[in-house]
Amino acid sequence: MRLNTIKPGAGSKRTRLRVGRGASAGQGKTCGRGVKGQRARKGGYHKVGFEGGQMPLQRRLPKIGFRSAMKASRAELTLSDLMRVAGAEVTLAGLIEANLVPASTKRVKIILSGKLSRAFTIKDSVITATKGAKSAIESAGGKLEA
Repeated sequence: MRLNTIKPGAGSKRTRLRVGRGASAGQGKTCGRGVKGQRARKGGYHKVGFEGGQMPLQRRLPKIGFRSAMKASRAELTLSDLMRVAGAEVTLAGLIEANLVPASTKRVKIILSGKLSRAFTIKDSVITATKGAKSAIESAGGKLEA
């Protein structure tokens, strides 16, 4: 194989359509632009979604959904995740250090999922627990302070 023999694959490149070259060429006279109107004119076009002044589809449809900015600052923690904390004391800084919650977290809620096999003392006021998780922590010998 030589560099001067390399060609693109068969059918991968199409020749440019030469418009305005007579009726026999298939794109003569109006060059495929139809008759009159903004689209037929030179330089006459409009933005994407423009419907000739009619209210565009993307503006007619209702706005749906909502992305809460608070979601980034809140985190959920399961009891099984809590078992991955090294010490017996649980603080927000300790959870961030253990990579259990993102660094941007401001509040944490412990939920009842999994089992606890050792006692934990939750020291931070920004860490709360659901009713079930609180009873599970207390039955394992731990407590929620603050």
